[in-house]
Amino acid sequence: MTTVEATSAGARPVGDAHDSGTGVRRTGGGAPAGPRGRLLYGAVAAEWTKLSSVRAPYVCLLAGLAATVVFTFYYGSIARINDHPVQPVGHAAVASTVLVQFAVVVLAMLTVTGEYTTSSMSSSLLWVPVRHRVQVAKALVTALVALVAGILFAGVGVAVAWGPFAGHASFDAERTAAQALAVGVHYAAIAVMTVGVSLAARHAAGALAVLLTLLWGLPSMLVGLGGPVLLAINDWLPYSAGDALMRTGADTVPYGPGTAALVLLGWVGAAHLTGLYVLRRRDA
Repeated sequence: MTTVEATSAGARPVGDAHDSGTGVRRTGGGAPAGPRGRLLYGAVAAEWTKLSSVRAPYVCLLAGLAATVVFTFYYGSIARINDHPVQPVGHAAVASTVLVQFAVVVLAMLTVTGEYTTSSMSSSLLWVPVRHRVQVAKALVTALVALVAGILFAGVGVAVAWGPFAGHASFDAERTAAQALAVGVHYAAIAVMTVGVSLAARHAAGALAVLLTLLWGLPSMLVGLGGPVLLAINDWLPYSAGDALMRTGADTVPYGPGTAALVLLGWVGAAHLTGLYVLRRRDA
């Protein structure tokens, strides 16, 4: 239904309308709103501006890089000291994700919980009133940053670990590149999952508690207790799926990369839908 506003020039419709000549949707002020793709682009651009204009994301990325360097150096050194069998050098970067992924978690979490803490989420939803568009924009921006950061972290980790391995690692360019890309994909999936969990929890402490339990606490407990049932449950958790994806062909993984990607995508989808449900039902 269109509301009619009386003006000195006569009656004027207020609300959404379409230009019959161009088919472009117009807002109440008569300015063209543009196609939906352009609106999503604007939301993504806004999220990128907010993310890149504060210090916290850079601190998270530097912390992740530093943790990667320390962990991969340690991993290669332990392999040499304990005379481990020769393994792909990319395994050092893959192993570092058990710790470094939390730098990505904090980065993605702050894009949501930071706005709830400062009450700026209300402004974000006024600028982009279609709520799923806000969530998609946050997910896309954090996923892209995490993907690029993950690939770079893996490359640095491989370079750092090669020396300490001292002959206990093999290098295959194709496999190393595939593992670096898989590390980036894993971090991107973790970022999107974090956005969904953060929208559902709304508070940094709650979101971090859920993600810390899901990505580290629960897997550590299940593996520590052992037993076929608990280990089978652990195989279907998000970190185990990401680990299987990143190890690309290792004999120790429970399933192939295709299944691993589907399991990881399932967790990401569940978190995303949960966050969207809460975002739609509760005011900012």
